[in-house]
Amino acid sequence: MKALMSGNEAIARGAYEHGVQVATGYPGTPSSEILENMVQYKEIYSEWSVNEKVAMDAAIGASYAGRRAMVTMKQVGMNVASDSFFYAVYTGVRGGLLIVSADDPGMFSSQNEQDNRHYARFAKMPMLEPSDSQEAKDFVGIGLDLSEEWDTPVLLRTVMRISHSASPVRLGERPGNGSGPAQDFEHDPHKLVSTCLWARERHPIIEDRLKEMAKVASSYPFNRIEWGDRDLGIVASGPVYHYAREVFPHASFLKLGMTYPLPTDLIHEFADGVEELLIIEELDPFLEEQIK
Repeated sequence: MKALMSGNEAIARGAYEHGVQVATGYPGTPSSEILENMVQYKEIYSEWSVNEKVAMDAAIGASYAGRRAMVTMKQVGMNVASDSFFYAVYTGVRGGLLIVSADDPGMFSSQNEQDNRHYARFAKMPMLEPSDSQEAKDFVGIGLDLSEEWDTPVLLRTVMRISHSASPVRLGERPGNGSGPAQDFEHDPHKLVSTCLWARERHPIIEDRLKEMAKVASSYPFNRIEWGDRDLGIVASGPVYHYAREVFPHASFLKLGMTYPLPTDLIHEFADGVEELLIIEELDPFLEEQIK
């Protein structure tokens, strides 16, 4: 069964299908409709919080208690929430934790154009970028799986064109037991209390995790090479991939679903296979600087 969904509706559907049990957020365009659509799924406890930091702390607490959790906000809300998700990268998670940032290139409803891809690199957490509504739904599940596999929050970064554009989405069902057997909270201060003494022990783990993720990212199916004319190779992600596809239909493409850490082996393979390499992205040269 398929339905026509905006990216925000698809993210809410993805939370339902992939066993999210707690969803929090603070309203702000272009992210608001995610949590507004969440209320139709009675299996998910969802709430607006008084600000983004409180929403982040509530979702982190749910994750510590073994529940899959998601927190949503627009790009400037990440500034308010940053104190919390930085420590969550150090403590890690128990239930999957997905942080959704809806950015606003073009400032259609915002006071700035900040590029929150930098937060993934700054906080040292993996980041996914969907290119349409189907991927918006699917990447919720992928992000939660990665979160639990790698013991880290995952950033799902969308933009206005994803949030408010509609495209067909294949619908699935929610697992019968939600995200799996509920776990009792387990006191583990060495892991879950991010004070200087214990956080210092976690820092090397975070650095090693990013290196390992970069190695295996080349095998993830949402990072893929689409060979075409080998004279021109284009690296792109998110809706920019579709923009570039329309302008350069015959070019070869490296389509990135995970934009941090980057799949280094796949990038080398792609660069070696084309005569000229272009990186096309909105706002800051986030991919360009890393690939160079």
